[in-house]
Amino acid sequence: MTIREIAEWLGGEVVGSGIEARPEIERVAKIEDATTGCLSFLANPKYEKHLDTTNATAVLVSRKLDLKKYEGQASCVFIRVDDPYLSFLQMLKRLSPSIDPFTSGIHPTAVVSPHAVMGNHVSVGAYAVVGDDAVVGENSKIGEGCIIGKHAQIGSDCLLYPHVVVYHQCVVGRRVILHSGAVIGSDGFGFAPKPDGTYEKIPQMGIAVIEDDVEIGANTTIDRAVMGDTRIHRGVKIDNLVQIAHNVSIGEHTVIAAQAGISGSTKIGAHCMIGGQVGVSGHIEIADHTALMAQSGIHFNIKEPGKSYFGSPADEARKAQRSAIAVKMLPEMLREFTALKNKVAELEQRLSDKQ
Repeated sequence: MTIREIAEWLGGEVVGSGIEARPEIERVAKIEDATTGCLSFLANPKYEKHLDTTNATAVLVSRKLDLKKYEGQASCVFIRVDDPYLSFLQMLKRLSPSIDPFTSGIHPTAVVSPHAVMGNHVSVGAYAVVGDDAVVGENSKIGEGCIIGKHAQIGSDCLLYPHVVVYHQCVVGRRVILHSGAVIGSDGFGFAPKPDGTYEKIPQMGIAVIEDDVEIGANTTIDRAVMGDTRIHRGVKIDNLVQIAHNVSIGEHTVIAAQAGISGSTKIGAHCMIGGQVGVSGHIEIADHTALMAQSGIHFNIKEPGKSYFGSPADEARKAQRSAIAVKMLPEMLREFTALKNKVAELEQRLSDKQ
C-alpha cells in the first residue's frame, strides 16, 4: 500500500515531503527495528527518541504530537491519526494476515459422540473429544486434543486452541477464545475439616458460564461453582495462568493480567483492571472501574467505583506509594536518628562533666 492509501484508509493526515517517491509499505515493525518499506507507530512518549533515528518509511503518530522539531530532520513520513496504537493494529491485521491453525472439518481421529449437536461449518482437530449431548455452535473451531464434556455448550464462532478442556454441563458463549491448556469447570477448592484432622470433599454441583466475547489465556482455570454458577461476564479478557475460584463473578469488560488469583464467591465489578500477581480474598465485592495494581493483596470490600489500589495489604494507590517511598527512606532516617542520638548523648555528657 502507498502512504496515501494508508492515510485515507485510516482517516489520517500525511505530514512530510516527497510522498510520491517513497517506497510502498509492505510490512509493520516496531519503531526501533523498522527498515525501509515498514510502517511503525508512536503511542508511548518514551519511544519518541527513536523518531530521529528510525528507518521506517512512515510512522503513525497522534494528532496532538508537535512535529515541528522533526521537520527536515526525520527521514520518515508521519501519518497523524486519532489513536496511533489502534490504527497500527488495523494495519497489522491488513498487512500481516494470520495463518489459520485449525483443521478444516472433522479430523478422522476426533471422537464426536453421535448424540452431540454440531452446528454448520464446525471444525474438530485430531484426537479431540466431544461428549454425549454436547452442543457446538456453527463456525466454531475445536483444536487438537480438546475435550468438550457431556452436556457442555459451546456457542458459535468460538476458537478453542489445542488441549482446552470444557467440563461437563459448562456453558461457553459466542465468539469466545480459549487458549491452550485453559480449563473451564474444574472442581472448586472446597474441603470441610473433620474432627479426626482429615477433610471431607465438598461436592461442586454447579457449573461455569463464560459469556460472549470473552478471551481466556493459556493454562488459566475457571472453577465450577458449589451451587449455581461461576460467571465470566461479556467482554472479559483474562491473561495466562490466572485462577478464578468457585462462585466468582467477573463483571463485563474487566481485564485480568497473568498470575492473578481470585478466591471463592468474590464479585468483581465491570470495567475493572487487575494487574499481574494480584491476590483477591474470598467473599468480598469490588466496585466497577477499580484498578488493582500488580502484586496487590485485596482482603476488603471496595465500594466506591473508579479508585486505584496498590500494595499488600493494599491501600489507595497514592497513599500506598507514599508509604513505599517512606519505607525506602527509613535506613537513611535511622542513620540520621542514630547520629543525632549520639550527639545528644555527647552534649549531655559534657553538661554532666561541667557540673
